[in-house]
Amino acid sequence: MEPVVNNERRYKMKKIFNLVIASFLVLSMGFVLAQGSLDGSGSADNQNGSGPQDVVNTGTGNQGDASELQNQVRSGNYETSDGRQMQIQEMSNNQMELTVGNSKAMTGLQISSETSGNKTTLRTQLSNGRNVEIKVMPDAASEKALERLRLKTCTEEKGCSIELKEVGKGDSAKLAYEVKTKRTSRILGMFKKNMNVEAQVNAENGEVIRTGKPWWAFLASEPAEE
Repeated sequence: MEPVVNNERRYKMKKIFNLVIASFLVLSMGFVLAQGSLDGSGSADNQNGSGPQDVVNTGTGNQGDASELQNQVRSGNYETSDGRQMQIQEMSNNQMELTVGNSKAMTGLQISSETSGNKTTLRTQLSNGRNVEIKVMPDAASEKALERLRLKTCTEEKGCSIELKEVGKGDSAKLAYEVKTKRTSRILGMFKKNMNVEAQVNAENGEVIRTGKPWWAFLASEPAEE
């Protein structure tokens, strides 16, 4: 009976080997299609259960009537409504950089400032005409996004970026920070692979609107960052 047992073992090992090879081939084809890009529309997980939000107005300015945005903000140092220091710097291509603490956010939106005493409030107008206050600063948005993505730091050295932009369309349009970064993962627990991930944080209330990962994320484990 021993030869029969050995044959059964060899058969089972052959099936396992073929399954691993097939999985590897599928992943290899997927990497060719998805390498170097994060497809938010196909892989995003909307935390509100309504699907990914379409991203609009990523150009150099707001749509709608810009005349309502008086007191266009300029480069300089400001104090936020909660007493923290904020630096704003005008960049090339009609971009602006907002810095609070160790976090920086780029934006192409037209931003106005309102000053009361020493405190400054920032506002922008969405494409649907709604004038919104930027209540959440880049550092708070970054912290919220990293918490949801189970990461600890957002630095340029790690490929992390923060952009203040309009997301959604029509009445669903929102002002949000989009945090993009990379994290280490292992495909099938064996193959090490950097995973592009992102999270959008509402700039008015600090809620996470959505997160995004590559299509193959379900095959990968994501160890907690040390």
